Amino acid sequence: MHLRLSLLFISLAVIASAGLKNAKPSPSPTGVLVVANQKEHTLLVIDPDNRRELAKVPVGVNGHEVIVSKDSRFAYVPIYGNSGVGRPGTDGSTIDVIDLRERKLVSTIDLGKPLRPHRAEFGPDGLLYVTAELARAVDVIDPSTRKVLAEVPTGAPESHMLVLSHDGSRGYTANVSAGSVSILDLVNRKLITMIPVAKSIQRISISPDGLRLFTHDQDAPRIAVIDTATNKITNWIDLPDVAYASASTPDGRWLLAVSMSANRLHVVDLQTLKVVRSLEIPERSSEILIRPGGEIAYVSGTGAGKIAVLDLHSWKLQDPIALTPGVDGLAWASVPQ
Repeated sequence: MHLRLSLLFISLAVIASAGLKNAKPSPSPTGVLVVANQKEHTLLVIDPDNRRELAKVPVGVNGHEVIVSKDSRFAYVPIYGNSGVGRPGTDGSTIDVIDLRERKLVSTIDLGKPLRPHRAEFGPDGLLYVTAELARAVDVIDPSTRKVLAEVPTGAPESHMLVLSHDGSRGYTANVSAGSVSILDLVNRKLITMIPVAKSIQRISISPDGLRLFTHDQDAPRIAVIDTATNKITNWIDLPDVAYASASTPDGRWLLAVSMSANRLHVVDLQTLKVVRSLEIPERSSEILIRPGGEIAYVSGTGAGKIAVLDLHSWKLQDPIALTPGVDGLAWASVPQ
């Protein structure tokens, strides 16, 4: 009897162990995608697991990007204007603030002058840093008072995208038509230096360890790798197509690079700086967001109106999230469990 019971418990343990080994990990933590739709002039709240729209909040013309506060309560949408970078059109001067709990516009931050604000990032200091293209600067905003505290000069036109160092002491902007990257001292609020990269560039990303920057040559299929310790280009990553945007996986092993012109997502091994696989993604994809937990990447297809969903374990594309053309900036808001 005792022998049979022992054998039964062993069998159950083996089955349970096999089940755990073969189980597919579920994305974590729970949350919602927050998406700026620049054609509809809206902010979308999306349930990514059930692939459905939970809310649509009207914002100004046009919001390209979105950032969510650390407590996931508010979303901030810089209102850029009705044209693309460097093109004639209206010049935005505000940032819309959306309450994600109430799912409505609750405030508009007035920047005081036409700036074409574009990319916003929260620093560890709790301040909001927003690119201000027409001022050749990054605006510093106190989200509690919703007031502009300072402008940090970038020294170049079309400072379009921004990333911050993990300690918040440095800011890095991609200056599109200048083809350069500006290094900013955010503590003393001054320009440190500019790094020439190419004739023109688009977007910028930073490695999880903060040691490398990546920005994308728009005239050649290559990505510049910049050492943040020396502020110099140390390598180039050759690609099959011109890249528009990129993002590193949280483990620092892979760089995902979007080619808007080719509708491809290239996966770069950051140990060898070589492309190891390429995937077809929705038309005119523009931005990558890696879900907290590092298991899923979302890629916004602005032209197609779809968001690609990539499993970073299997490297398989899941069914896309079907929305409407114009989906662009992506952010994540956690939902308490």
